[in-house]
This record gives sequence, structure tokens and C-alpha cells, in this order.
Amino acid sequence: MLKKNQELLPNDQKQNSPRLKSESSLLVKRDGGVLTLCFNRPQVLNALNKELSLALLEAVQEAEFDPAVRCLVLTGEGAGFMSGGDIQLFGETLNLSPQERKARFHTFIQHVHPTILSLKRMPKPVIASVNGVAAGYGLSLMMACDLSIASTKSSFSMAYSRMGLSPDGGATYFLPRLVGQQKAMSMALLGETLSAEEALACHLVTKIVSHDTLETETKQLADKLAEGPGYAYARTKELIQSSFDDTLPHHLYKEENSFADCTASYDFTEAAMAFLEKRLPKFNGR
Repeated sequence: MLKKNQELLPNDQKQNSPRLKSESSLLVKRDGGVLTLCFNRPQVLNALNKELSLALLEAVQEAEFDPAVRCLVLTGEGAGFMSGGDIQLFGETLNLSPQERKARFHTFIQHVHPTILSLKRMPKPVIASVNGVAAGYGLSLMMACDLSIASTKSSFSMAYSRMGLSPDGGATYFLPRLVGQQKAMSMALLGETLSAEEALACHLVTKIVSHDTLETETKQLADKLAEGPGYAYARTKELIQSSFDDTLPHHLYKEENSFADCTASYDFTEAAMAFLEKRLPKFNGR
């Protein structure tokens, strides 16, 4: 969670400053190779509306193709990570006909799902720093990240069934892969809420820490990843994600090519030289 007393900056100063700039519903902070996107609708636990969905999509896609970004962090302002879709948005469609409402939400989700694809596709690590409620699409966003570090005050829920909805945001793709099919069914059909400890026990999150140390622990993890071998990270992320739909012989072939490609990178040369010279390597991600 970003500190509220930090100065907000205009767009043209965002590239080189470690401080924040405002994008209304989204706060953006660049600190070295780490880019942090903070959902900024704390009065509704950062519920997703059109403004936030579009700002998030733009920021995530920029991060995907920005070579200066070595690690991306998603978090929320206030007491929530993201509580799902904004109920106010749902209410505004109740006076529409069923077909008009269906068309409206088709359009809305078409602005939401590209964010998930970008998070999974980008060749750099993505961390979810979960400071509170992660429900509905907020849980989908968290599961689309590569690592998730959660406060002991956080909670997790699919939430969709409570609103008579089936899940979106890749939730039905990610959840059974993380927690197994029966646990995923239980969470999705019953809408049960998990504590941080329960989420850790079923492998829904990577790590839990005290609420007071979440920001520090997140920074330490993000800095470590940003300073790491970015080229190898990108290839590793791609290999792990593609393994679910691959055969073993074909995957071994891809591992062979990826390993060989990595040996031609600067990061490999630097790591080997550093080992021989008994010093720490200085990776540049290429």
C-alpha cells in the first residue's frame, strides 16, 4: 500500500521519479526497476469501475513493453486489495433490457480481460501485494500475478455466486490450478471466504506476513526480482506457463532451446564471471 503523504506528480514527471503520480483511480510509483500500481478507490475497497479498469489496462500494457520496468507490483490503497466489480456499476444497468445489459457487460469485460493476458504475457515478474479484501475480479487479478504476498489481515473470496454471476478474469482457469478442482468448486459455488492462513494452506498465496510489514516485505521481494537475471526470468515464466498444455517431449525441447538461449545472454556471462571472480553479479536483464 502506498503512503498517503507522498507527493503526487503530473504525467510528464513519471519516468525518473520514485514518487507517485496520480491517474485518478490508479496511483503509479516508479522506484528503480520496480513499478507499483496502486488501486485508488479506498472508499469502496477499490471496487472495479470503468475508469479504474481502463487506467489499469493502460498502465499494465505500458509496463509490459517498457524495458526499464524489471518487476511490476499490484496493490490497493486503504483496507482492500480489490473487492471485485463496483455494485454501483451493476445498479446502473438495472433499467436496461436484458439484451442491452448483456451487451453493456460484454463491452466492459472486453476492457478487463486484456489486463489479465498482459500480466501473464509480460516477460517480467509480477507481484500481488494483498493488503486486505481480494474478492471477485480482485482475486482474479491476484491469481494472474506470478507471486502473491499477503497481509495477515487479508481475505479471499470468489464472491460471484452471491451476485448470481459466473466468474471472469480467468478465475476458473487459475483457481483449480492453484488449489485443486474440488476446493475451486467449493470457493466458486459456495462463495466461501478464506483467511490469509487458509489461503496459504491451500497454496492460493505465496507468503503471508504481518500487516505492518507488508509494504517492507513487498519492496524487498520486488527489489530482489528487479535486480535479478531478467532474461532468464522471462524464459522461465514462459516455460512454466506453457507446461500445462504441453507434452513432456515437446517441453523438454523447449527447455533445451531456452537454456541454450540463456547462455548467449549478458546475464549468463556476468553470472559466470562473477562466480569466478568471487563477487556478486550485476544483472541488466538482457
